[in-house]
Amino acid sequence: MRARELMTTGLLTVPPDAPLHIVARLLAERGVSGAPVVDADGRLLGMVTEGDLIRRLAAKEDSPTSWVRGLLSSAEGQAARFARTHGRRARDVMTTELATVTEDTPIERVAQILESKGIRRVPVVRDGVLVGIVARADLIRALCDPEGPPAADAPDARIRRELAHAMQAQPWVDTWFLLAEVQDGVVTFHGFCRSETVKQGLRVLAEGIPGVTEVRFETETTPPYPG
Repeated sequence: MRARELMTTGLLTVPPDAPLHIVARLLAERGVSGAPVVDADGRLLGMVTEGDLIRRLAAKEDSPTSWVRGLLSSAEGQAARFARTHGRRARDVMTTELATVTEDTPIERVAQILESKGIRRVPVVRDGVLVGIVARADLIRALCDPEGPPAADAPDARIRRELAHAMQAQPWVDTWFLLAEVQDGVVTFHGFCRSETVKQGLRVLAEGIPGVTEVRFETETTPPYPG
């Protein structure tokens, strides 16, 4: 399998001048831990993650830099840290040294990059333009079939990919708690679902994908969060 067969294309992206409070709100509302930063032409500039935002918040508790440390540190390094910890826009805090892959990168290579660099996702680019993202969860889905990843043109495989992308694009879908199985065009949801209204939305979402013949639910009510 190649990255193109697993990547998510309905992405949340932000422009470089996006205010950080807006970025934080988008991440929280969409239930994602990071967003690519792209310019007006869709070219990938960097990535803003929860870690970048938390680092900025935590910096408020940092002790003042001593004059000795200031002498030993480069002005460029100090200025870069100041910008990352005090900036107000995505361009100020984003990570720019990113590992990327192309649509034809084998998933084994994608897995190796995620593992060696300790990251959760890797952008997929075409001539510098962002076209998708492959996350750890996407690789796990590729391993769900005990007989190995299905052929790229298999109907159930196509439905599974399109449904996964559609679910990730909807902020009301608890993708962490739901797994969609597809067999002979029948979609079966497993895991936890918070309400009958969400079930209805999932049914409509799945029925909108060409090739789906039936939607079933083998779910339980989402348990309450400990408070």
